[in-house]
Amino acid sequence: MSNVLVLIEFSPRGEIAASARGLLAAAATLGSPVAVVVSATPLADDDVARLGELGAAGIYSAVTAAAGTVLLAPAVDALSGAVDAYEPAAVLAANSVDGREAAARLAVRVGGSVLADVVHVHNGNGTVVAQHSVFGGAYTVESVVEGGLPILTIRQGAIEGQAPTVQAELKTVSLGSNAEGVVLIDGFHDDPAGSARPELRSAATVVSGGRGLGSSANFVLVEQLADTLGAAVGASRAAVDAGYVAQTAQVGQTGVSVSPQLYIALGISGAIQHRAGMQTSKTIVAINKDEDAPIFDVADFGIVGDIFTVVPQLIEAVKARSN
Repeated sequence: MSNVLVLIEFSPRGEIAASARGLLAAAATLGSPVAVVVSATPLADDDVARLGELGAAGIYSAVTAAAGTVLLAPAVDALSGAVDAYEPAAVLAANSVDGREAAARLAVRVGGSVLADVVHVHNGNGTVVAQHSVFGGAYTVESVVEGGLPILTIRQGAIEGQAPTVQAELKTVSLGSNAEGVVLIDGFHDDPAGSARPELRSAATVVSGGRGLGSSANFVLVEQLADTLGAAVGASRAAVDAGYVAQTAQVGQTGVSVSPQLYIALGISGAIQHRAGMQTSKTIVAINKDEDAPIFDVADFGIVGDIFTVVPQLIEAVKARSN
């Protein structure tokens, strides 16, 4: 079975990123997943066990003092070393800022090609086939790399399920440091957590509100339903432009792209710019009093009604069922 490398990102606090589950699940459909990890100290036993739980058959642990002081270059060095060691059929990374840049740099170094913002992968007679959602989510297209190593960035949340748990085989290597042409990290500062809700991009459930809420005061209805379901809060661009909620909650072509298990749209008309950022959600529920709203074209379940009547009833029903 071919090896498939997966770049595992860590938070500055040393936690495995939520994107690891989907990346390893995608890799398992193509071959044998090998997690590539860069750290300043040898990988902790808990992290090795966790990566095995997520399906990493192998772990390529690159240890270098530059891991916390040099931006991205150590990750590219580690991926390049892992490519030499494992001769993979593909390399996967999260479609994050770091993941995209690491993928691009690796492609230049090893002569590969990048397939970006992939929402599904499969093995087509020995060829890695990537699927993309394009033109505002209206079409799904497939792409392959002809010649060279396929390097894919996977949209967070797009891959369902989890790879089978295995006993990961750990390979630890030491990386040298190259001080030329690199960007140094002077320090980092965590953004203060605004709430205890899940992070929007990787949340399993997202509740979004649109201009139909009518005011920032009414937007609390979105937050109440989100808290009842343990969901993240999103919004359409119209709601953001109207000042109902911060721009960081914007879902769509000029905001965040999400692919949760459940996406609930409240008072959102469903403009193509919004659908582009949520149409790959596994199940879409729309509540809108306009029966002709375009959001119903992509919804799995739709309720034509006043959100100020329907949503409070929905909240009470969910609470009653959970008690």
